[in-house]
Amino acid sequence: MVAALLLASFFASLFEANALCLRFIAASKQSVGAIEAVQARAEVFRNLAFTDLTTTSYVRSLLATAANTSDFAKSTTEVVKIAAYPTANGVTQMTRAMDGTVNLDSTATSLGSTLVKVDISQSWTGVLGGRQRTEQTSLIVSNGTKK
Repeated sequence: MVAALLLASFFASLFEANALCLRFIAASKQSVGAIEAVQARAEVFRNLAFTDLTTTSYVRSLLATAANTSDFAKSTTEVVKIAAYPTANGVTQMTRAMDGTVNLDSTATSLGSTLVKVDISQSWTGVLGGRQRTEQTSLIVSNGTKK
């Protein structure tokens, strides 16, 4: 009877450890997916013409689709902020919700004509602990000629 009790508690502990490892793996996949989605969106913005990047309606139409085609990217909230650099004159902020709707949260008075700073972030609820997680990056784009 004691041996059966010890064996049962051993297997219960083993299964719980396995479940915890699987949750760690799922959380790691989410983090990697978010990094990938943020970098994919950053590359799209880097390749835009400066006038397109500073046109709110154009950026808003880009945000209508997820940063990439993964199921994870479709289940995050994405926020893009664009401001003149180095001195901001307001911030244009757009939020892409999980259902794909894009909201214009604020509009900058002026984005200038030479440099803009673009902040991109992805937020989601993690599988490990149900905590809110965020991955973000920033880039500065110049109004120059493409080669």
